[in-house]
Amino acid sequence: MTTIEIIFFALFFIWGIPLVKYRSKFRKIVYQTNSWTINIKPYFIKETIALFKNIYPENQEYLKMRNFYRRYLLIYIVLFILVITV
Repeated sequence: MTTIEIIFFALFFIWGIPLVKYRSKFRKIVYQTNSWTINIKPYFIKETIALFKNIYPENQEYLKMRNFYRRYLLIYIVLFILVITV
């Protein structure tokens, strides 16, 4: 591995650490629960729809978290592509 590959891999890994927290918060808003078990349940359809559409237009917390989560995942995807192409 070259130095640049190691740097990109480290960035990708470090950027991925908070993903668990952000995804958990987003899922709790989407499924309207405070239970930690939502993080281990295999529900993805409503979460995916909520990411690309506006399922709770009146919920400001949802809108703020959805937009933040979109930007976070976009940067994550860019880093993933950079890791693959380097």
